[in-house]
Order: sequence, then structure tokens, then C-alpha cells
Amino acid sequence: MSLPARVRVTRPPLPLSHTLRNAVARMLPAAPLPELTAAALAIAGGAVIGASLRWDGGEALFIESGWRGRGIEEELARVLGD
Repeated sequence: MSLPARVRVTRPPLPLSHTLRNAVARMLPAAPLPELTAAALAIAGGAVIGASLRWDGGEALFIESGWRGRGIEEELARVLGD
């Protein structure tokens, strides 16, 4: 399944920049952001719409409700797994 035209999924360097960290913290407030070992973010129109995070002992996934079911979840998992 291809992603919607304006969506890209990226694996940013860690630690996350201030802007990305704030966006991810709003989506996944319980995630231990300083302890991340990997992150994949879905971005549309300059806004973070989804995140897949991994840290020692856990992981989390979040997609904004309006973007679910469009293949973004699968692409986040694939990019995070690389």
C-alpha cells in the first residue's frame, strides 16, 4: 500500500530536536523520550501525524485518528525495523 501523497515517514537522528520532541510528547506523553533507542515519524504538511518509538524494554505507536488505515502504521513499523 502506498502512502498518501503528502505523507513522508522518516527516521530522525536521536536525540530528537526540540520541535520533534514536543510533537511526540503531545502524542505519547508517557514515552520516556530521553531513553529512546529508535524513532520513526510520519509527517504531513510539516506536522507530525504519527510516531513509532522504541526504548529498552518498550515501544509505542501513535497515529492521528484522521490518518489511520492509510498504510502509515505499516510504514512506521517498517522504517523503525530497518
